[in-house]
Amino acid sequence: MDTIKELYKIGFGPSSSHTMGPHKAALKFIDKTKSLPTTKYIVELYGSLAATGKGHLTDWIIERTLGEEKTEIIFKPEVVYEYHTNGMKFFAYDKNNQELASYLVFSVGGGDIRELDEPRKGTSNLYKHNTMNDILKWCEINKKKLHEYVEETEGIIIYEFLNEIWQVMKASVEEGLKREDLIPGSLKFKRRAKSFYEKYLTTKDLTTLIFACSQAVAEQNGSGNKIVTAPTCGASGTLPGLLYSMQVYYGYSDEEILKALAVAGLIGILIKENGSISGAEAGCQAEIGTSCAMGAAACCYLLGGNIYHIEYAAEIGLEHHLGLTCDPVDGLVQVPCIERNPIAARRAYDAAQYALLTDGKHIITLDMAISTMMETGKDIDSKYRETSVGGLAKHVRIFRVLK
Repeated sequence: MDTIKELYKIGFGPSSSHTMGPHKAALKFIDKTKSLPTTKYIVELYGSLAATGKGHLTDWIIERTLGEEKTEIIFKPEVVYEYHTNGMKFFAYDKNNQELASYLVFSVGGGDIRELDEPRKGTSNLYKHNTMNDILKWCEINKKKLHEYVEETEGIIIYEFLNEIWQVMKASVEEGLKREDLIPGSLKFKRRAKSFYEKYLTTKDLTTLIFACSQAVAEQNGSGNKIVTAPTCGASGTLPGLLYSMQVYYGYSDEEILKALAVAGLIGILIKENGSISGAEAGCQAEIGTSCAMGAAACCYLLGGNIYHIEYAAEIGLEHHLGLTCDPVDGLVQVPCIERNPIAARRAYDAAQYALLTDGKHIITLDMAISTMMETGKDIDSKYRETSVGGLAKHVRIFRVLK
């Protein structure tokens, strides 16, 4: 498995697969063609990238990167590669309209890109183990906690990276709690985080605080502001919102929060390795389900859970999102995406509390839940995998017409 540095990425919303990935691909194509006399680019977007690219700002980020005046975007949602639905092909032309180079690449989730038939999973083999079961066995034999397993693998220096991640996460919460403008886009979505937080200041209710903080980050992401993928842009509000709330409410130190981030990151890379974090590939269960599992594990650690409680909490968080579809209205990362972050954050807290009531023993393991999520994702019809042609996206569109 890869380092957790490949899971937590600092970037700008609204989508890690539709914005961050294409941006990275465009930069790579520029590098590939820097010695060529290129005067024009044509970029074809396929599958989900084409279906919801407008709402996710895919065309905007590519044009901005390659140059608006010499870039043409062609949307081809009907073209879907078996390798991954988020395909795109870059073409470079000279002044005589002769093709100089082309580049087929896929945005596979979390801001990562891969070429056709390139191994999808981590290739660094940094971690000794690829399943939660093996990690638990190692921890038991060596009498280590999960964050210590991360330290053993990544080195103590990983906390310098996690501190940078935490600072950006906190900033995204705090900035989001101040804003009350409309989020750009056709839905005219009004921010709610600030009003939620004002209610918390009156009630001092933990649930209200969790809702406010997770909503704040999700709204920041929907507006294209700086966030941390956890594991993606669309699910970026769950973990920071929950951890920020836990710190405010219970007084956890930054040191403890960084250990919780290490635990959450371990869960995230396990799911990324053995399942998927791409909504276009496996539905929203892959994004918000993973973020809930990460949040549940981090929360359970902070509340004093042992390695088995933490694994159980993560499993609960993922299991109870199995089958969740990805059907963003108007192709925007706003409805139902924003609302799902605070709901998943509270569910993560509940999953941790539930696991702590037990001895940690249970029938469905996290490894089983991850395999089931991936299998379920393959079975979900494409209209429920980030194409906006089915589900909530379809029915909101119909309602508008009837209205």
